[in-house]
Amino acid sequence: MDDLSPRARAWATTMRGHPGSGLVRAHADSAASLGIEAPLGRVAREERERALLSPGATFAHGAGNRARPEQPDIERTCFERDRDRIVHSAAFRRLAGKTQVVVHPADHERTRLTHALEVAQVATSIARGVGANVALAEAIALGHDCGHGPGGHASEDAFDAFLPGGYDHGPWGADVVLTPLNLCLETLDGIRNHSWSRPAPATVEGEIASWADRIAYCAHDLEDAVYAGIVSLADLPPEVVEVAGATRREQLATFIRSVIRTAASTGQVGMDGETASALAALRSFNYVRIYTRPESVAQSDAVVAVLRALVEDYLADPGRLPGYAGEEGDALVRAVVAYVGGMTDRFAFDTAVERLGYDPARLPRGIGRGR
Repeated sequence: MDDLSPRARAWATTMRGHPGSGLVRAHADSAASLGIEAPLGRVAREERERALLSPGATFAHGAGNRARPEQPDIERTCFERDRDRIVHSAAFRRLAGKTQVVVHPADHERTRLTHALEVAQVATSIARGVGANVALAEAIALGHDCGHGPGGHASEDAFDAFLPGGYDHGPWGADVVLTPLNLCLETLDGIRNHSWSRPAPATVEGEIASWADRIAYCAHDLEDAVYAGIVSLADLPPEVVEVAGATRREQLATFIRSVIRTAASTGQVGMDGETASALAALRSFNYVRIYTRPESVAQSDAVVAVLRALVEDYLADPGRLPGYAGEEGDALVRAVVAYVGGMTDRFAFDTAVERLGYDPARLPRGIGRGR
């Protein structure tokens, strides 16, 4: 201990906490008191839902249907349990290394992980405001993009060539990536159908997550593009600024409150026409000025080339596929796509260089400030 710094010695003294009055506390001077007589376990939480949530909300009691039956948890509702499983999963952690818009993001640009967290924030804000099930909305939001491969939406274009019916990150996430978690059917449904091109989710919480995804990415993709010097706020269409403001904070507040107010006045999950038009104008602006600009298209083309080359290489030599169990035909293709799709951007690009001798000059490059 003598060779440790004062800070390290002070930290070491807290190994056992601070005992006193029959219990151990985190702080020596703690005086916090809850005043409860029994734990608020699953049954109590389910009863609270019945008392507090809107009639159209999805109640945890009677839900919890899973592909593999499980005993209910003592403390958590089924949707709280799903939320925790997603957060602790490898698929969720890998989102930290996957592209949102910009490959190789700088310190302040979003990844798929930070995008998922922001979608969850928007979804929980809306769910609380309309009396929906917050735990279910949050679980769907956190898991909604776990089916994305490296390089963002370009991975879908890359994998389309190998799968009958194509590759869609929503169904792939629900039906392949997150299958080991044995999530509730309601959670998987919301993840599977969060994209607006998909059938409507079966729950109001799923529809809330669909709105939350679009609200979040429209606002934060713009903020990232401004930071990267791709666009300027001065370029925004007047109909966006006049209705929703120019900054992420203003836009999120406007869009979230519109969904809440619309639900209160109509009983349905949606947005009033004027605000919806502003959101559509923002998305259209982002589509033209950010997502389909020449540099972004070139980045996507480079991602597609790398991922297709990796899939073709593993199909040609499946024995090198980690966990290979002798799959053939369609089963082998799905196993290879699942493996390559699970890669982070950097791991995929490094693997292409190491395994395929891929020219680093052909790899996708960041397109933001100073790169």
